[in-house]
Amino acid sequence: MRLFLLILLITVHVSGHAQYPPAAGIPGSTAIAYDSICFIDWASSCTVFRGFINIADTTATDLGFNRASYGIETDATGIADNLVVSLGDSGYADLYFSIPLADGPGFDFAVFENSFTDTFLELAFVEVSSDGENFFRVPSYSLIDTTVQTASFGNTNPEKIHNLAGKYRQYYGTPFDLSDVADNPFLRKDSVTVIRIIDVVGSIDPQFAQRDAEGRIINDPYPTAFASGGFDLDAVGVIHNRSNTAMAEFQNNIRVFPNPVSSVLYWTGSDEVRIFSADGQTIFEGTENDNSFDFSEMVPGLYFLKALNSATAVKIVVTR
Repeated sequence: MRLFLLILLITVHVSGHAQYPPAAGIPGSTAIAYDSICFIDWASSCTVFRGFINIADTTATDLGFNRASYGIETDATGIADNLVVSLGDSGYADLYFSIPLADGPGFDFAVFENSFTDTFLELAFVEVSSDGENFFRVPSYSLIDTTVQTASFGNTNPEKIHNLAGKYRQYYGTPFDLSDVADNPFLRKDSVTVIRIIDVVGSIDPQFAQRDAEGRIINDPYPTAFASGGFDLDAVGVIHNRSNTAMAEFQNNIRVFPNPVSSVLYWTGSDEVRIFSADGQTIFEGTENDNSFDFSEMVPGLYFLKALNSATAVKIVVTR
């Protein structure tokens, strides 16, 4: 009986507390809008390896093809624009960049899908490479119930998933932090050249199911046996690369401190600044008499401080 109660308490603790950030636009969300000033670059080229439209029945076809066929590779390059390339079951795309990505403070890049709601979510794993040969996965987590298969157009609670691309609706990127990837001698986090997006086969059938970093089956819409089946890749936006991780915080003599910050942030070098959240909302407009802002009541995450007379912004990491 004691063992049963212990297991029950552990189960309640996990289900009650292991929740992840909510949908775009809700306080605490990590979604980043496509037009956020945090993005400094976008994928410049893409190579796609299409998966079957139904991995459980590889003879199934749509529009004459047994693999996903919607979109073209260039649809996944440049800024997020809702033009997508579909990957199919377990298909993947390799994205390349003009400047290698690098691990900076907070999130380093974001992946965009084209979901038309906050709950119809087609998911994908994310892997990174610095040599194009050895790939390392960002650990992902799914608390989605697996007793019933999510239907082809079924719903998923975004608060049940973490570090899976496709968590947020169209025009809002799911952010990733290179520091989450385990260190490895074959990975240079200061020089990531390829990001690989791999469709999650959402089947709960153990023969085809795919699992998160802790071995749980990931349940998402399945089957999606049509030309646009699987993950629909829109874009990958860069937050940190080798051009900005090695620079001073500002090129126009503005300095901020402390950063990361848990309470009051101070700045020097500019009379008027604005502070933005990661999704582009203005949370503070300073005047010539202001040189500080209290973040103690703000949700931890990534913010940006921009001088009104400058085109650049400094990234602020808020912690607790």
